[in-house]
Amino acid sequence: VQLVESGGGFVHPGGPLTLSCAASGSIATAYNMGWYRQRPGREREVVATTPNGGDIFYIDAVKGRFTISRDKVKHTVSLQMNRLNVRDTAVYYCYGRILSTDNPDRYAEYWGQGTQVTVSS
Repeated sequence: VQLVESGGGFVHPGGPLTLSCAASGSIATAYNMGWYRQRPGREREVVATTPNGGDIFYIDAVKGRFTISRDKVKHTVSLQMNRLNVRDTAVYYCYGRILSTDNPDRYAEYWGQGTQVTVSS
């Protein structure tokens, strides 16, 4: 199973940016997909997740500015980020809790390679 992100880049404060992620490979089903980020000098933190049958989760810092959406059939997830500020500068990672047909006994966590988002004037 592979997760591939796209859409990172440079943006001025207040601007928008959309990240996309596609999971591919031997996927039976996905329980959860979402986004994490690692800001400079900090540990990786969750940004937003979309678990099956559960509520969409956002960290307080992005509520009202970011919107996560997921296609459960295509195994894709995107993150629409609006009103970005310098504190959003980070490497963003796509995350998936996925059941692989290669290992159907349990869900496993998969990560994308990360995409850099830089917010600066």
